[in-house]
Amino acid sequence: MPLIKPFAGLRPAPGRAADVAAPPYDVMSAEEARAMVTGRPWSFLHISRPEVDLPADTDPYAPPVYAKARENLDRMLSEGVLARDPEPHYYVYRLTMDTHVQTGLVAAASVDAYDADRIKKHEFTRPVKEDDRVRQIEALNAQTGPVFLAYRSQAGIDTLLARLSADTAEVDVTLDGVRHELWAVTDASVIADLTAGFDALDALYVADGHHRSAAASRVAATRRAGNPAHTGDESYNYFLAVIFPHDQLRIMDYNRVVRDLNGLAPERFMERVAERFQVERSEQPVRPARHAEFGMYLGGTWYRLTLDPRHVPEHDPVRRLDVSLLQENLIEPILGIADPRRDERIGFVGGIRGLEGLVRHVDAGDMQVAFSLFPTGMEDLMAVADAGEVMPPKSTWFEPKLADGLVSHVLD
Repeated sequence: MPLIKPFAGLRPAPGRAADVAAPPYDVMSAEEARAMVTGRPWSFLHISRPEVDLPADTDPYAPPVYAKARENLDRMLSEGVLARDPEPHYYVYRLTMDTHVQTGLVAAASVDAYDADRIKKHEFTRPVKEDDRVRQIEALNAQTGPVFLAYRSQAGIDTLLARLSADTAEVDVTLDGVRHELWAVTDASVIADLTAGFDALDALYVADGHHRSAAASRVAATRRAGNPAHTGDESYNYFLAVIFPHDQLRIMDYNRVVRDLNGLAPERFMERVAERFQVERSEQPVRPARHAEFGMYLGGTWYRLTLDPRHVPEHDPVRRLDVSLLQENLIEPILGIADPRRDERIGFVGGIRGLEGLVRHVDAGDMQVAFSLFPTGMEDLMAVADAGEVMPPKSTWFEPKLADGLVSHVLD
C-alpha cells in the first residue's frame, strides 16, 4: 500500500468556502464555539462541535451530539453547501500568517504505515479524547479533522508543491487573520509523481492530531474485522492528513504557570533556583533566545534563568528538550510537581498569547510564578519520534492552525 493516496474530497461548493471554514474543533470552549456560529448557519462547527445546536448543559460526549453532527452534515449536503469531488484528487494547501508561509499537501495517509510506525508519533493520547474521535468518525462515516503531518523537506516534492500553487487558488479564505488557499491536483501524471515522491520518504511525522490518527486506526481495525472481503484498498485504510515540509513549520513556545511556590517563601525559592541556574534580573519581559534559557516572572519582576550546562544531557532526545530541563531542574524538585499531566497546580499558556498572557495570570493572583520557554524545534520533535520516545505534555504549539471544513475524507 502506498504511503499516501488521492481521494474524492468532500468540500464546500464553489463560493461557499468562506461560509463553511472554521477553526479546528479543539482550540475553543463550548461557549466560544456557540459564539462563533452566531449568524453562521453553514459554519463547519455545526459538524465538528454539534453541541452548539443542543442545550448548553449537553454532555459533549453524549450520543445526541454525534447524531446532531450527522444531521447537520446531511443538511449541508442536501442544501448543496457541501459537495463531493467526482474523482480522487490531491489538494495543495497553503497557510499564510503575517509573513509566515507554509505549503503542503492534503492526502489520505496509510493507516498501515501509521500502525507500523512509518508515520511516527511523539505523544500519548487520552482515551476519552480518542473515543470521542472514533464516535465522530463512525457517526459521519467521514474524517473531518485533518491530521497535521510533516516530512523531512525534500527538494523534488517542495518544488512540485510550489509549482502547483503558482496560479490563483480555487479557495482563498481568511479566518482569524490566517489566509487559507487550496488548489485541487487533477492531472493523473502529477498525482502519480506525488504518490511516488512521498512513497520514497522514510517516514512522516505527526505534528498535531494524535487523537485523530489513533481514532482512524481504531476505526480501520474494526471495519477490517467486520469485512470478510477486505482488500486493503478501502477508504477506511487511510486517514485525512495535511503534510508539510518540516522546515516550513513554525512551533511557538508553550509556557508554564504555577499556582504556588510549594510552601517556600519567595526568597528561599530564589535561593533554590540559583543552585542550578544563573539568575539575572531583567527590566524587560524575557523571551528566551536559546536552548536552556528561560524567563521567569515572579512578584512583578522578570528574571532570565540560564541552566548550568552540567545539567543538560547531550544525547537524550527527550531529557534535553527545554520543557524537560525546566521540569527536571525546577518544577519537580523545587515546586513539587512530579506529574504535569495531572497536577492542577500547573497550567500551560500557548505562545500565541504572548508573554503578556503569563503576566496576566500572575498579576491577577491566580498563579504565583510563570516561565517562558525557548520553542521546541522540528528537528527535536523528529529526533524524539525517531527514537520511539514520547515528548512531555504541552511541548509544542503549532501556528498557524489548519481550518476544518475545507476538505473531508468520506469512508466509502
